[in-house]
Amino acid sequence: MRIYLPATSADLSRPAGVPPRWGHAVTTELRRALPEEDDEGLEAGALLAAADESIAHLRAASSALPRRVVLAADVPDATVVVPERARPWSEGDDQLPSAVEVRATVPWDAVVSIHVDDADAEPDVAAALTDDEAIDKAAEHDLLWHDIVEREALARELKG
Repeated sequence: MRIYLPATSADLSRPAGVPPRWGHAVTTELRRALPEEDDEGLEAGALLAAADESIAHLRAASSALPRRVVLAADVPDATVVVPERARPWSEGDDQLPSAVEVRATVPWDAVVSIHVDDADAEPDVAAALTDDEAIDKAAEHDLLWHDIVEREALARELKG
């Protein structure tokens, strides 16, 4: 299953991979919520949901550089739990139904790409750390795609 993990720049330095956490994926509920979207659009929706959630991870990691980080990974279905929703998603809901619980460490060899804000996004992401209204402004920035082979170089660059 392809998952999108919200992360921080500090996560890139973890030697064993990324520990269990909530992530995002193309779930059955997401497909129902966005019936007009093709697979690429659904994947983009899950990635953007993870980017929004990475702000919560940044809030908890005070030493991390204020840039959103999302890791795309292919993991065994058995390591992911799709939660049952109490009610179906309806238009106007704040969050798309893409959340999944990743119950195992995701090793670096399962990560296929890294998506990171450009330095130009830092002021808006920093504002979003203390102001929920600023999250939309941070979300206006595109994440830059990086191949997994760039992880160590990115970790050094983003040390702050």
